[in-house]
Amino acid sequence: MLLRFRGGAISCALAALGVVALASTAVPADEPLVITATRLAIPESESPAAITVIEVSDLAERQINRVADALREVPGLDVVQTGAPGQLTSVFTRGLKSEQTQVLIDGVPLNQGLAGLFNFADLNTTGLDRIEVQRGPQSTLYGPRALGGTIQLFTRRGEGPFAAAVSFDGGTFESFRERASGSGSVGGFDYLVAASRLDTNNARPNNEYRSSNAIVSLGWSPSSSKTLRFGLLVTASNNDTGNPGPVTFPKPRDNLLTKQFLIAPNVAYAPFECWKHRLVVSYDRETQTNDPNDDGFVGPTKAFFHRTQIDYQNDLELAKWLTLTGGLFYARNAASQDRPFFPPSFGPVKISDRTNEIAGFVQASLRPVTNLLVVIGGRVDSFSDFGTIGTGRLAASYQFKSTGTTLRSSYATGFSPPTIQDKIFRQNVETILDPERSRGFDVGVEQVLWGKRLKFGINYFYNRLSNVIGFDNNFNTFNLGRARTQGVEAFARWEPVDKLVLSATYTYLDARRTSSADITQPDGARLPRRARNQFAATLSYQCLRDRLTAGLEGRAVNGREEINFGGPNSDIPDYAVGRLWANYQISAHVKITARVENLTNRSYEEVPGFPALSRGFYGGFEWKF
Repeated sequence: MLLRFRGGAISCALAALGVVALASTAVPADEPLVITATRLAIPESESPAAITVIEVSDLAERQINRVADALREVPGLDVVQTGAPGQLTSVFTRGLKSEQTQVLIDGVPLNQGLAGLFNFADLNTTGLDRIEVQRGPQSTLYGPRALGGTIQLFTRRGEGPFAAAVSFDGGTFESFRERASGSGSVGGFDYLVAASRLDTNNARPNNEYRSSNAIVSLGWSPSSSKTLRFGLLVTASNNDTGNPGPVTFPKPRDNLLTKQFLIAPNVAYAPFECWKHRLVVSYDRETQTNDPNDDGFVGPTKAFFHRTQIDYQNDLELAKWLTLTGGLFYARNAASQDRPFFPPSFGPVKISDRTNEIAGFVQASLRPVTNLLVVIGGRVDSFSDFGTIGTGRLAASYQFKSTGTTLRSSYATGFSPPTIQDKIFRQNVETILDPERSRGFDVGVEQVLWGKRLKFGINYFYNRLSNVIGFDNNFNTFNLGRARTQGVEAFARWEPVDKLVLSATYTYLDARRTSSADITQPDGARLPRRARNQFAATLSYQCLRDRLTAGLEGRAVNGREEINFGGPNSDIPDYAVGRLWANYQISAHVKITARVENLTNRSYEEVPGFPALSRGFYGGFEWKF
């Protein structure tokens, strides 16, 4: 596994007089910067939050094309896929619900749809540069849905002369994937255009998957200005998925067509080095057509979701030991669903909902002494349908540079508002749903040894949730109970000799209901589909004058349970799965690839009744020019 874990002295007034502000800290040339933990670009070693950075160039080397597969090896995350690629894919952060992880691309929130979650089924790495995964409550910076953590995708920025690449691979299950990209810069203009296509039939009848994705990222700085940049991000996808249903009740005629579109113009302006502004205006929409929907109950449906968002951020460095970050946020969400064959006893045949949100936040980043960063922040969110919520956060990190040790800890509150689906299912009930709330803290340590050849770390986390939303026996939604999640996240990366890398991650999770008010589970029951233990490891090696790179990877998952309505939970069988990959660089422009998925041909299910794919063989090539 080649994951890279990344977890002023002069006032602005002097800068206005022409004196250049000093950087708050001297950043080594090889020190990566992270943004998601504080909304500021800071060295990874200073991050007060538990954070993992995944470089997409590393994923390409390992032939990992889907973001969900990359996230499987991040400590603290549980990735659950309903069968084969293309089916619903959820991510649970530290045991919290999938809709309680905020997903963003270049700062634009992506969670959407009736359930307020982000479905990772259709998200691939096309056009991306890196992925930052921050674990722990971040509602203070990112508002609703960041109760468990934040996953932020960053697109590549074009630079230098025109460069392009095309690739193709294919294999088992009649799978074919094509990708193409082009990028570069001319004067103050930079550009990136990338697209991909995947066709596969998977293993079961009515399980075909056709996915097309495109991304465009443009930027312009007038007269080569370093203080002003106009940008534009556009993404689009079209995904056609056959839904075979569980093996016990197969559906030979069920199809879901999903279309998504996002446009986000943005501007960044820094009149002085110590004073920066960023404004992003975005519009996105999603349509889902489930026709035919051969379930014998609901029948064909069509859902539509669209949203407008405005995000403004202001960073002001008052002194080298104090930076203030503040901003405003506005969102207008609307969703509807047509279900003409829905039984009237379960609600109207056409449902819709609209929600407006206005928020303001402020954060102070303080460096009272050398090597210590303290972050204090607060936020107020006001919603059109259920009122105003305040959240806060206190986090800190301290580096012992002489020993290569970093300590970090955080405490924060978070919230998750009722989803559109929660409100829609609340039939004939006059009271208003309260948002789900959390209080969480974590504490961790990271250590670097032997000239950075060995790096390892461990975190303990705890979350306490209240107002947990669930269903009663009439399928109405209520605030039914409380829950608690706690556990340990650990990682290690060791390079004993040049170009031989061994890495591993481990997560222990205890996620339980602590209130018996929820009738779907008894008091103390484990939350469903969250693994108690997860372990992942990778061995990779580069040889033959760096022309050949190969790797062996494995994952083991243990201790998952499924809900049995009206009875105790049932165990989901444990499993271990591996993969093997290799790349050979024929020339500076051409590379051939090969891999084996599910190396031991293990039969397993992440969701009961929806089997994962058996062993598959794939090969392809890449041409850069």
